Amino acid sequence: MNVPSQTRPFFDVRTLHVLALTFLAALLMLAQSVTAQSRPDSFADLAEKFSPAVVNITTSTVVSRGTGPSPVVPEGSPFEDFFREFRDRSGNGDRPRRTSALGSGFVISEDGYIVTNNHVIESADEIIIEFYEGGELEAKVIGTDPKTDIALLKVEAKTPLAYVSFGDSDTARVGDWVMAMGNPLGQGFSVSAGIVSARNRALSGTYDDYIQTDAAINRGNSGGPLFNMNGEVVGVNTAILSPNGGSIGIGFSMASNVVTRVVDQLREFGETRRGWLGVRIQDVTDDVAEAIGLEKASGALVTDVPEGPAAEAGMLAGDVILSFDGKEVADTRELVRRVGNAEVGKTVRIVVFRDGGTQTLKVTLGRREVAEGAVPVAQPNGDADQGMVEKTVLGLTLVPLDDELREQLNLADNAAGLVVRDIDELSEAYEKGLRAGDLITEAGQQKLTGISDLEDRIVEAREAGRKSLLLLVRRDGEPRFVALSLEEAPDAE
Repeated sequence: MNVPSQTRPFFDVRTLHVLALTFLAALLMLAQSVTAQSRPDSFADLAEKFSPAVVNITTSTVVSRGTGPSPVVPEGSPFEDFFREFRDRSGNGDRPRRTSALGSGFVISEDGYIVTNNHVIESADEIIIEFYEGGELEAKVIGTDPKTDIALLKVEAKTPLAYVSFGDSDTARVGDWVMAMGNPLGQGFSVSAGIVSARNRALSGTYDDYIQTDAAINRGNSGGPLFNMNGEVVGVNTAILSPNGGSIGIGFSMASNVVTRVVDQLREFGETRRGWLGVRIQDVTDDVAEAIGLEKASGALVTDVPEGPAAEAGMLAGDVILSFDGKEVADTRELVRRVGNAEVGKTVRIVVFRDGGTQTLKVTLGRREVAEGAVPVAQPNGDADQGMVEKTVLGLTLVPLDDELREQLNLADNAAGLVVRDIDELSEAYEKGLRAGDLITEAGQQKLTGISDLEDRIVEAREAGRKSLLLLVRRDGEPRFVALSLEEAPDAE
């Protein structure tokens, strides 16, 4: 029987529809299979392969009993003799005692170099390394870096040691699987797994670059490795965020790309050698950017240039550092890290925004460790306007700086500017942190010696179409820039 010609298209379409559904079902099964394969069935192979390189660290320290808390008894009290006798019986007076602490670490070379946290071995008199497969060795400290909380140790072993390698932490993505190893709560070798929860976390350090993970990290895990699924160390477990001291799934590992630079320097020099620019800086906010005519709020605003490499190269307070050594600078944190990672003695090109345009400076970097703690604060010069009485401007009651105020505020003899005598607590200046006793040394990036100078700067800013005025404020010798709105400011007389 012949099929009518008009029914053939219907038959062909239905067949194609069935084939399409079958094909889509096959694709769905394939996608599910790929997804299942991307999720590890077990971490056992990684744990078995790399656990011999993970170590437990036991430290001991001799401390004086006199450093601990003791009852406070008024002299002449009838209980004075009782507490003295009780203390002597129970603690033998102030006789030193030995305390111990536990942590983790990992071997990075077959000749016995070991990485851990600085806080694990800090102030330790003795450091004992316990290996996963048994045996103990005493370690010596090669070098430490409190800024990144990294320490490098060395043991002398008779045979080559199992070790692990660092990976590139910059390739770690949020959601990647990671595995932590260590000695949590002194319970011995332990493995926990989770994912990368966040990247580039900052806690409290200058060079912080933490990987956040939900892999269980507890006390005793400090100094242990955080592995990726290739068995590479992408972080050193350092800290947890917890209200009770236990893991709640918020742990932090110092990124391996920070650790490797520190370890290389400790291994070669026994200390870190970071670049030093010699400036004080703050982030560029939207109102600061508007006040100085910068198109977008980015870069690092220079608040002070003490004696050092930047000053020698001609950098000025009020400059905005836009790029460092050929790379754009987003904010102060990024600049600090790039300068610190730069080679000491290297000459770099720095592009700054100044007076509405850009300039390129060549700066030969110094060494931060040498300069730290010994940088004098440069104070602006100028004669104060002694004859001007106090006046309220922008919510600030201001008076020129004189010898009496210099002495009261413990300022240098050549310090100049306007002192905040009082401040309107409802003003924008108060909201932005200005307080009585602050010294305003510049307005509109020009030095102030009297109140008339400030009034002139207000007029100039308005004529230039600015909505805010940039002030340089010093408190306890520390400078910072503050931009105040001019929209409600009274006209200068």
